[in-house]
Amino acid sequence: MGFGGTTNTSGGKSTGGLPSTGGNESTGGLPSTGGSRTTAGNASTGGNVSTGGQSNSGGALNACGTASGTQGGLPRQSDILSSMRLANTYFTNQWPDPTVNITTNPARPSNLWTRAVYFEGLMGLYGVETDTTLKTGYHNYAVTWGAAPAHPWQLYGGVNTTRDANSQCCGQTYIDLYNLDTSQSVRIQNIKADIDAMTVAGSSDGDWTWIDAIQMAMPVFAKLGAVYTTNSAYFSKMYSLYENTKTTQGLYDTTKHLWWRDATFKPPSTTQCYWSRGNGWVFAALTRVLDTIPATESHRSEYIADFTAMAGALKSIQRSDGFWNQSLIGPNADDGPELTGTALFAYGMAWGLRKGILDSSYGPIVAKAWCAMASAVHSNGFLGYVQGSGSGPAAAGVVTLNSVPDFQDFGVGCFLLAGSETYKLAVP
Repeated sequence: MGFGGTTNTSGGKSTGGLPSTGGNESTGGLPSTGGSRTTAGNASTGGNVSTGGQSNSGGALNACGTASGTQGGLPRQSDILSSMRLANTYFTNQWPDPTVNITTNPARPSNLWTRAVYFEGLMGLYGVETDTTLKTGYHNYAVTWGAAPAHPWQLYGGVNTTRDANSQCCGQTYIDLYNLDTSQSVRIQNIKADIDAMTVAGSSDGDWTWIDAIQMAMPVFAKLGAVYTTNSAYFSKMYSLYENTKTTQGLYDTTKHLWWRDATFKPPSTTQCYWSRGNGWVFAALTRVLDTIPATESHRSEYIADFTAMAGALKSIQRSDGFWNQSLIGPNADDGPELTGTALFAYGMAWGLRKGILDSSYGPIVAKAWCAMASAVHSNGFLGYVQGSGSGPAAAGVVTLNSVPDFQDFGVGCFLLAGSETYKLAVP
């Protein structure tokens, strides 16, 4: 099932009971340092990722070039699309069958959160792809994943009664694929049944006790609300869950306009810090929600206020090389560049620029971020500077251009999301 190389996915957030801090990116026994994957395989370009943590691709590409786009400093659309295709092809060559279990240490079904984030990015690539054959391949690959015999259009765990945001994340792409063919109601029946159970009167609002959950599940509520426009319960419950995390649990710092990953990072904790990817999850979720809900949705103005406040805080702490550090603010705020947080910030800022929510001063911020990420794409498509799964900035240690994360799929997904919006700002 190829589309410029075969495609893959991989993934896994917390599998089973959530810890009291409200979930964890670590996947049921993965070492906290994010060990290397032993199943990387070879890309068709001849490069491979070794299990020793080094990419044998011969270095990274600087795909920024000199052409100016709509936002000064961006390459042309064709260059952005080339970088996206290269990263996607490398990854899909590793995983030609999207239905197979993901194996790092234990085997996990392929509808886990990390693969679901990849498919969010793939759908972003699908939206800007100009080659009809490639576009068809992306669609077919995503449908094959969703309809996998082991979990046909099911949530992670195979049940319709989970409240775990990590298990619900796959529903974002299920709904997107349903919207492409509304005769296929099977694609959303399970995610709808699961979310419907959360919208009943008296249902808890305290499920999202770690901020990653906001990205994993909040857009699901928004997308269902956009499909079932006569049912306001999806938007209402979405806000209640978000507000509980933000205010009741107090994970949003209203002074710095950034988020603590969970209760263990907020005052009076001695490990106070603001995780790049954790904040990226929130920023991307707000982006996806605002891009989905109607202009008349009653809480839209609050979402925009939070989005713009975060954007302003992030703008002031971007590194000179275009990346953001793993730790945004705190004692370890010099812990080095990281791609996934950077990608999620660039994704949101590029969307905000395009929609007129952010002003033109964010153009150079997005351009620098994209150029930094493009320079981390190795010549065979492997992505550098990706922090593996974990629960905070220190979970996998400092990452490098050649670091091999335990799961590569969500990093590719974040990169494709960033590219899909940055592309729309550039000139052809």
